[in-house]
Amino acid sequence: MTDERASALRRVGLLLLAVNLALALVKGGAWVATGSLAVQSEAINSLADSVYSLVTVAGLYLTTQPPDFEHPHGHERIEPFVGLFVALGIFAAGGTVLYQAGISLLSGDVSVSRGPVAVAVLAAAAAIKYGLYRYVLAVGDRHNSPALTATALDNRNDILTASAAIVGVVGAGAGYPVLDPVAAVVVAASILYTGVEVVRDNMGYLVGRAPPEDLRREIIERALAHPDVEGAHDAIAHYVGPEVDVSLHIEVEGDRTLLEAHDIETAIIESITEIPEVDDVFVHVDPREAGEWKADAEVDRFAGDPGGDE
Repeated sequence: MTDERASALRRVGLLLLAVNLALALVKGGAWVATGSLAVQSEAINSLADSVYSLVTVAGLYLTTQPPDFEHPHGHERIEPFVGLFVALGIFAAGGTVLYQAGISLLSGDVSVSRGPVAVAVLAAAAAIKYGLYRYVLAVGDRHNSPALTATALDNRNDILTASAAIVGVVGAGAGYPVLDPVAAVVVAASILYTGVEVVRDNMGYLVGRAPPEDLRREIIERALAHPDVEGAHDAIAHYVGPEVDVSLHIEVEGDRTLLEAHDIETAIIESITEIPEVDDVFVHVDPREAGEWKADAEVDRFAGDPGGDE
C-alpha cells in the first residue's frame, strides 16, 4: 500500500466521523423541536453513521498498516470486514426506524409539530450528504477501497432518505400527518436496501469473485502484447480482499534459454502489476512445442481469436 492511499483513507474516515456526528446533533435538535418521526429516523440514521464511522476509522487505520512478518501481503484484506460491519450498522438503523414507524401507524399517534426548521435541516443534510457521496466514492474508486465504497453507498442512500423525510414533514404540516410515519417507512426500506448492497459487494471480495470483464481483458491483452508470447491459457483472476491475484500460463518458443524465458516472465508480471487493482501475478512459462496448449474461451474472446490458434 502506498503512503498516498493510506493517507487518503485515513483522512476520509476522519472526515466522515466529524460530519456524521455534526449531522446527528443537528437532526436530533430538529427532532426535539418538531416531534417529527421522519426527522427522528434521520437523526437515528446519522447516529448509526457516526458509530460505524468510528469503526471505519479504526478499520482503515488497521488496513493501512504496512506488511509485517505475519501479514506479508499487508492488511488490505481487513477492508471487506469493515464494509460488513458498516452493513450491520445500516441494518440496525433501518430496523429501528421501521419498528418505530410501525408502532406509530398501528397506534394512530402520528401528530407532529409544524414549522420550517425540520425542512431546512433535512434539505441541508441532503446537500451535505451529496457532497460526501461524490467525494468518498471518488476516493474509494481511485484507491480501490471497499470500505469507502460501502460508506459512499450509505451516503447516497442518505440523500434519498432525507428527501423522503422532507415529504413526511411537509405532508404533516399540510394536514396529512400520516405521511410522516409513511415517509419513515420509506426511509427504513432505503436503509435496509443499502445494507443488502453493501453485504453483496463485500462478500464478493471475501469469496474470491472474478473482477470485472474490462479488467480481465486488460490482463490478457498485456500478457499477449509481449512480442515473444505465442499464446496464453488457464488465465485466472480473482479478488483476495479488495485486490486481485492473477495466475496464467504463457506459451513461448521452446528454443529460448532459461534466462530469456525468465526475462519474458518478469516483463509480463511487471506489466500486469502496473494495473492498480492487481496485487500478485503468477506466470507459468510453457514451451510451445511441449503440446500443453489448451483452449481457453475467455483468452480467445479477449484476444479477438474465437477459433484459437492450435
